Amino acid sequence: MPETTSAERAKSFASSRRGPILGAIFLMATSAIGPGFITQTATFTAQLGAAFAFAILVSILIDFALQMNVWRLITVSGKRAGDLANEAVPFSGHVLATLIVIGGLAFNIGNIAGAGLGLNALLGIEPKIGGLLSALLAIGIFLYKRAGRAVDIVVLVLGTTMIALTLFVAIASQPPVGDALRQTFVPDTLNFATITTIVGGTVGGYITYAGAHRYLDSGLTGPEHVPAVHRASMSGILVTGIMRYVLFLAILGVVASGVTLDLSSQAANPAGQAFGAVLGDAGIRIFGAIFWAAAITSVIGAAYTSATFISTFSKKLGAGWPLQIATVTFILVSLVLYLLIGAAPAAILVFVGGFNGLILPIGMTIFMYIGWFRQRDVLNGYRYPLWLLVVGTLATLLSWYMGIVSVRPIFAFIGIGV
Repeated sequence: MPETTSAERAKSFASSRRGPILGAIFLMATSAIGPGFITQTATFTAQLGAAFAFAILVSILIDFALQMNVWRLITVSGKRAGDLANEAVPFSGHVLATLIVIGGLAFNIGNIAGAGLGLNALLGIEPKIGGLLSALLAIGIFLYKRAGRAVDIVVLVLGTTMIALTLFVAIASQPPVGDALRQTFVPDTLNFATITTIVGGTVGGYITYAGAHRYLDSGLTGPEHVPAVHRASMSGILVTGIMRYVLFLAILGVVASGVTLDLSSQAANPAGQAFGAVLGDAGIRIFGAIFWAAAITSVIGAAYTSATFISTFSKKLGAGWPLQIATVTFILVSLVLYLLIGAAPAAILVFVGGFNGLILPIGMTIFMYIGWFRQRDVLNGYRYPLWLLVVGTLATLLSWYMGIVSVRPIFAFIGIGV
């Protein structure tokens, strides 16, 4: 048998890692565009109209500032976030892991609720039954012997489908694009609780680390792979940014036409109502497909990323079957809690975004400390770009401010006084 050339080996190496890299990009994107974000977008667009475009812009800018830092720090060090934090500040990784797992659990309850809403709209299945079936499907994906590849394919296919269907609805709803563009930069109304909630729903909690942790599986880690990391993180941010704005325009077209969305009842499903107002029964079915795809990919992202943080407490859970079992267990716990909770699914989805927005600044403070002061030891002498540290620090300070001023209204979403 002829020996393979170095060029053939390099090509094979690149091909074997293309799946995890694409998976990392779309895991980041689909985690950031889950049922929580869709419900939040419908809720806040109904309340604020075109002014909500400013919150979308802020979320994209914060996403850029934070994700670029997280991806680079994790892949340059070759360590997951919890281990990296522990190396810089003893036990801080354990604190971060605890917060991420709690926030991820809250998010996954909302994700399963979203899957139930999606199947209800698509097939008429009772929401809790739909949530149960969707959670079992996610468990099946992680029990598959090639779970990593299965995850990559699922999030890629469903993520692409979500974008195509949402773009179709956005065109059909005929939104006031001119007004939306103006208020993207000069909003008529400014609401920090809204911005914190949408940032939490798209960047906060486990979402911050989902893509970077999956990217570690590509093997392209260390300072020499920074250009590849930069391209991958930029691609993920671009995909999420486009999807966020397109979804906003789809809802805005409905709200601007005078349709009033139900935001408060137990059965409230504002995004579904908006899609139905555009295309009737077909719109409801399309919404169901989009919402279910967003939900099931977010269940996968939340469970996988939270499980990688659980490995901070035990290296035995870091890879292979132990990681898969931890992921499956996480989904099962989320499912049981969802089935026991009586709050309206839409209320859960809005609240968990805000809750994860409160967790966001804690993890980013640790990471910015590493970038500023621990380059020599923790990052093995890597010279970190000053501009990236500056924008990351500004975004972290902004997330602290928004979190502090938004605690009360965020918990008020589910009737808890703070």
